[in-house]
Amino acid sequence: QVQLVQSGGGLVQPGGSLRLSCAGTGRTFGSFHMGWFRQVPGKERDLVASIASSGHVLYYNDSVKGRFTISRDNAKNTVYLEMNSLKPEDTAVYYCGSSETYSFHAVASWGQGTQVTVSS
Repeated sequence: QVQLVQSGGGLVQPGGSLRLSCAGTGRTFGSFHMGWFRQVPGKERDLVASIASSGHVLYYNDSVKGRFTISRDNAKNTVYLEMNSLKPEDTAVYYCGSSETYSFHAVASWGQGTQVTVSS
């Protein structure tokens, strides 16, 4: 399993932008599909976006489609989530996760999570 370390996040005003990063350790990062999830208190952890090991985007949640962009740089062992036009309802703890399958029904490794708060 790849180990994942997240960075980015924080407090941003509505309409603002943030970029989250998730860096993998080891030599196997490029073999995993990667996803970004978010979770708010009392709710399940939901898949926001996912990207295949090759860099092909697999999925965007309808709630973020057109505003968020997932990308990866396998040479840097890093996956990104660019979040634009942020809304208060985007406030959550964001996690990156790795999977051997496109569906992400089973997540092999999780990042530690990072808080994103959208508030004026």
